[in-house]
Amino acid sequence: MTTTLITGANKGLGLETARRLVAAGHTVYAGMRDLASGDAARELGAHPVQLDVTGDASVAAAIAQLPALDVLVNNAGIAGTAQNLDDLTPEANDHVFATNVTGIVRVSQAALPLLRRSSNPVIVNVASGLGFPRFLLDTSRAEGHVMTVPYVASKAAVIALTVQYAKNLPGMRINAIDPGYTATDLNGNSGHQTVTEGTDAVVAMATIGADGPTGTFSDREGVIAY
Repeated sequence: MTTTLITGANKGLGLETARRLVAAGHTVYAGMRDLASGDAARELGAHPVQLDVTGDASVAAAIAQLPALDVLVNNAGIAGTAQNLDDLTPEANDHVFATNVTGIVRVSQAALPLLRRSSNPVIVNVASGLGFPRFLLDTSRAEGHVMTVPYVASKAAVIALTVQYAKNLPGMRINAIDPGYTATDLNGNSGHQTVTEGTDAVVAMATIGADGPTGTFSDREGVIAY
């Protein structure tokens, strides 16, 4: 049985990822800051676990509850409040990076001892096309018209972080994915994709074998060339 931990799994993409991986036969631990929001995950057959990716003690306590770990999905993320340079402050930038980047490092580092015991350890980092410079410079794409800085910069960091983790841990499969523009609370449900479409890439990478790719960035259509 594959044991999987998903951060930010109480709603949106994280909850749908939990649903699909439970259906695929995984034992899923659904990480969330507030266990009071865990009913939806329980109804899917997942096991809610209190997990705030910005806190060392919370992460350590969550990992300590796991009997094993084969797949880690770093999904938790926030959009932040700064939408343009006029309202950008160092504090606003740090707030986004604390969850979207440092949170991934915190959870991944805490999870490594368990992952190293797995016969097929996998990490999937939920990034975004908004973190991909080629997309940001292409005005024919939606990403080319986004002006916010912290969220975009944080997702670019996630992609680079993924590559470096993959290089350092060649025995694991570590990949980043772009969900695409999906209707979630993060964007006021303005995305054109459903949450099922938005989880195609993360599910694909969470279910790869030991001979699967590593260090890649992909969307629901497949691997995106760097």
